[in-house]
Amino acid sequence: MTEKHPATGHRGMVVTNHPLASAAGAEMLLAGGNAVDAAIAALFTLTVVEPMMVGILGGGVAQVRLADGRHVIVDGLSTAPAAARPDMYRTVSDTLPDYQETIGRENHMGPRAVAVPGALRAWCHTLQRFGTMELEDVMQPAIRHASRGWLATPYLHDCVEDCASDLVTDAGLSATFLPGGTPVRPGSRIVRAAYAETLRLIARIGDGALHGGPLGDAVTDHMAAHGGLITREDLLAVAPIEREPVRLFYRGHEIFGAPPPSSAGVHISQMLHVLEGFDLHATGFGTPDGVHLLAEVLKMAFADRAVATADPAFVDVPVHRLTSKDYAVSRRAELDMAHARNWGPGIGLTESANTTHVTVADAAGNVVATTQTINSLFGARFAIPGTGMIANNYMYNFDPHPGRALSVQPGKRVFTSMAPTIALKDGRPAFALGLPGGLKIFGSAMQAIINLLDHRMPLQQAIEAPRVWTQGHTLHLEPGISEETEAALRARGHAIERVKTVGGGMNAIAFAPDGTMTGAACWRADGTAVGLGGGLARAGVRFGLEPVRR
Repeated sequence: MTEKHPATGHRGMVVTNHPLASAAGAEMLLAGGNAVDAAIAALFTLTVVEPMMVGILGGGVAQVRLADGRHVIVDGLSTAPAAARPDMYRTVSDTLPDYQETIGRENHMGPRAVAVPGALRAWCHTLQRFGTMELEDVMQPAIRHASRGWLATPYLHDCVEDCASDLVTDAGLSATFLPGGTPVRPGSRIVRAAYAETLRLIARIGDGALHGGPLGDAVTDHMAAHGGLITREDLLAVAPIEREPVRLFYRGHEIFGAPPPSSAGVHISQMLHVLEGFDLHATGFGTPDGVHLLAEVLKMAFADRAVATADPAFVDVPVHRLTSKDYAVSRRAELDMAHARNWGPGIGLTESANTTHVTVADAAGNVVATTQTINSLFGARFAIPGTGMIANNYMYNFDPHPGRALSVQPGKRVFTSMAPTIALKDGRPAFALGLPGGLKIFGSAMQAIINLLDHRMPLQQAIEAPRVWTQGHTLHLEPGISEETEAALRARGHAIERVKTVGGGMNAIAFAPDGTMTGAACWRADGTAVGLGGGLARAGVRFGLEPVRR
């Protein structure tokens, strides 16, 4: 029994983590736009209605599958400012669990936590390269909701409540999301007038409004006045990179994932190659053996992740070795089904779980899966005065210790677990999916793939099914994993922790051979699937033009 219900359509499908963003994407498809137009419209709308997760001062990764069969990864991740240095933070500890913490939380909130934003320029680049509509047109839903307002959801209320003690320190965020000093109530109307003007400016003049224009001046002036590092030159220098996806074959499907600095494609490939040596369908979902295998391959992946997630412009990433079948065979031989192994925890860096994801498809065969974020809830917990733009805290993703593969370096892209994934069967799209959730993203995406291809679940069940996660320490289990399985896992040496959720709201589309699309969003966020049916009138129809009788 699933908590939500899927949508079906033949003319297109939009799945996002907010109903108004899904509606914005559907509006573009109905107006004649393609999947790229719809995805960009949805993302701009999410910056309004899901502001705690995504913004034009953030960054992210998109996979675009074009109707002609090409797959392109658009890397719009944020970068360290030119003035950033490996020793710019004073660290608290050299060991877990405080490894990534710094004195004064400088890498977590405030101006020194802000990396150079890549989102806006990447979205504009993607629209111009692969879309069909004008920027001003795809931004209209976002402008409309920012200026007229929208109704707060319980999910937004809970997110505001979680970080209210930080938000209250910023006048702009406090006025909008803590009216009267209390978190915005579900059902109350939120208007973001200043941000609406920011969006109107971008709609008129494009990404130059931020990268070299008045919005950029507002950012750099605020940084200069409050100890931040981002300069006008940083904003002018940032640019998206088009990359080749990581490709693997699993259970008769060709699966495309994001390459470094995303760890998703490499480690999903690594884990699936190990698991293909087991009959997971016969093993069963949620069984002690099934969960044990998931836990062990997750630990393998994180043991290797420290050398496979850095910006490839700075670190030689061994992609081919980690994704090779031979490597999987050697790792599979080390598995012990009776005992949990210590595969090594890597360096134990953390990543924010507060992200968003959009999956869109059109009738022509274009598919977009894109994951975007400002990193933590409400990013660095401040907005640029007079603009409504919420700053990211992407510097938190770097290792604050110098001399490491993931240490801060000028111009270096942040590492990420974002996993926009598209799978083909016999050369045709079979499914596309992605989700927010920080370090838990690529492991959750891998589990959804297994649910679809090994356990043969329907799409809605596959993305809602209970998840597990471990980085090499405790094994997190969602409530749906049985107590009997938990007891058996403890007996094998797993340290168990029960959690409410593993990762965030997954958004997915499945494609049937007859052209039917099924869209699904899971219970872990405000996700909504909108499918398009119907169409234009049959050619030659002239309804109502009866001859006049005299």
